[in-house]
Amino acid sequence: MAEISKETEQHVIEFQQLQGQLQMVIMQRSQLKGQADEVEGALETLKKAQGKVYRSTGLVLVEAAKDELTKELGEKKDTILVRVQVLAKQEEKLRSRLVELKAKIDAATKGMKGGS
Repeated sequence: MAEISKETEQHVIEFQQLQGQLQMVIMQRSQLKGQADEVEGALETLKKAQGKVYRSTGLVLVEAAKDELTKELGEKKDTILVRVQVLAKQEEKLRSRLVELKAKIDAATKGMKGGS
């Protein structure tokens, strides 16, 4: 049985590492999307709120200005969405590199099968 080249071996190692990174990026992006949805829900609730509103600070609820909370939540949502976009770009680059590496690995292993 023919052995794989050092280059192909490195490609396989990199492929496996990138798969792990991709899984982490996907998980982080999913979590951030969930956070963005939570913040959006809080903003919707805040819009409908009448009278006093409160902010959770640790184990204590503290009265807060509605417009101030709306602004803070809006900024938090924007920050989260920017991070989601960054992760989406990172995911795209990882997927592209994985396709590239898979093609190289496939070509190398086909060459081994054909040459044996």
